[in-house]
Amino acid sequence: MNDAAPAPTPAPAPRRARVRAPELIGKGGWLNTGGKELTLADLRGKCVIVDFWTFCCVNCLHVLDELRDLEEKHRDTLVIVGVHSPKFVHEAEHQAVVDAVERYEVHHPVLDDPELATWKQYAVRAWPTLVVIDPEGYVVAQHAGEGHANAIRTLVEELEAEHEAKGTLRRGDGPYVAPEPVATDLRFPGKAVVLAGGNFLVSDTTRHQLVELAEDGETVVRRIGEGVFREPQGLALLPDGKVVVADTVNHALRTYDPETGAIELVAGTGKQWWQGSPTSGPALDVDLSSPWDVAWWQGKVWIAMAGVHQLWTYDPGSGTVEVAAGTTNEGLVDGPAAEAWFAQPSGLAATEDRLWIADSETSAVRWIDTDGVVHTAVGTGLFDFGHRDGAAEQALLQHPLGVTALPDGSVAVSDTYNHALRRYDPATGEVTTLATDLREPSDAVLVGGDIVVVESARHRLTRLRLPEEAVQVESAAYRTQREATDIAPGRLRLDVVFQAPTGQKLDERYGPSTRLLVSSTPPELLAGGEGTGTDLFRELELNPDVTEGVLHVSAMAASCDDDPANEYPACHVHQQDWGVPVKVTETGATRLPLILAGMDG
Repeated sequence: MNDAAPAPTPAPAPRRARVRAPELIGKGGWLNTGGKELTLADLRGKCVIVDFWTFCCVNCLHVLDELRDLEEKHRDTLVIVGVHSPKFVHEAEHQAVVDAVERYEVHHPVLDDPELATWKQYAVRAWPTLVVIDPEGYVVAQHAGEGHANAIRTLVEELEAEHEAKGTLRRGDGPYVAPEPVATDLRFPGKAVVLAGGNFLVSDTTRHQLVELAEDGETVVRRIGEGVFREPQGLALLPDGKVVVADTVNHALRTYDPETGAIELVAGTGKQWWQGSPTSGPALDVDLSSPWDVAWWQGKVWIAMAGVHQLWTYDPGSGTVEVAAGTTNEGLVDGPAAEAWFAQPSGLAATEDRLWIADSETSAVRWIDTDGVVHTAVGTGLFDFGHRDGAAEQALLQHPLGVTALPDGSVAVSDTYNHALRRYDPATGEVTTLATDLREPSDAVLVGGDIVVVESARHRLTRLRLPEEAVQVESAAYRTQREATDIAPGRLRLDVVFQAPTGQKLDERYGPSTRLLVSSTPPELLAGGEGTGTDLFRELELNPDVTEGVLHVSAMAASCDDDPANEYPACHVHQQDWGVPVKVTETGATRLPLILAGMDG
């Protein structure tokens, strides 16, 4: 006779919507698998996160970093699969994807999907998007944007317990196979400056350090900051001889003293800025977000804050930072600094009366004047790009990352995804091509009559004589491959789908915890419904005279631990910006669902 108490009955598994996951297909094939082609059947028994990303997208890079801890802690039950889904033409090149996987230290299998085949099968609408597949091959959740790591961690733990109990969980090593390392002096360098003695200081991004090179641009003098930096990018000389460094993935600024070798943290907390965080104050108390470049202008360090589509400043005298331009909305809008929109500003160059800006996601060159007004020289918006010279209003670039002021008042543009060095001359309003056959140039510095280009994907500095004659290039114009969404004329119901993660709820003790901002390009597309509100749904009125355009939707939701006994529950911010190309047709949809987190019922 057994007098032991009966074992408690296991709690029933949570009920959740399940949709059979479509197969993972892509013409570019698989990376990080040792040459093996993967199928969903190979992943059966594992929890799977499919990460739809593209390497131009700073939000996608943030998500790669968010997932690293989860990937490590659940290595024997979880497989992350990156599906590379290009926005730009260059991103559809297989070698560019290979480079990006190494550059950003992606340690899981990646499917190269240049034609967006899997993107379409999963009805994805935004970079980044995360889809969770259970061990039986069903989609159980979808998340767009950043800030979902905690929710996904909870879901993975639920799936592990549920499928362990069912006997459908398979533990063990995943399919990731690390590529062979390559030995070079630099590995995907980002930016460069010329030091007082004539040597070059280069941000050696993928190796997380700075490298000083001799005047020949090749001989390594010293390596700096091992264990301090994470993917450093921008560099700028300060009046006191120090160099300020954009320590990008650490969300910080540091200074480096070439005389003493001292490195000092001067701005940032190490945490990423989120909506609702302070936008000014003591520099060491305010969060930053992926600072990509820096420049000394008007007595301050200006920061291209790529992660939030803004310009900030750091004042070494007062030890403070503050927002200088941009709203955090992603797009191309000129005007007073506080109203302007940027899209991943990634390069800065200062002259006496202008701060030039490489605004990478709009493939634009812009500037801000001393009155704080933002102007656009080249570029039209998020989805138009190419390689076309001529009058600036019709010229095209492709995701430029760097700008360099030239002595004659013009500006050289590191036109990264066109593998070219371009030139914009404000005196003539013309764009020309100075050099081609570069490989992902990300910055350039002047040395006498030469220009030294950071060829990031060739892992070197390349010295060029500044040409007097422009290179003749065959024009090419592109739009992103994303298909437009057909919508019906008249009224359109916009629904942002958000389901709070298990154990959390929307906490409205201090006011609304959600926000929705809607606008359009052209502005005339919307006859009603634009603006900001706190509901995650909106009735939009379409202008019958406009038949296509882009809907810009920005959504945020804050969820907190649902524990009445805890006066200060942990809270998590989920946010995403969508740019949805739309075409108005009589047979189009009358409802547009955008999934922030969860499943569209």
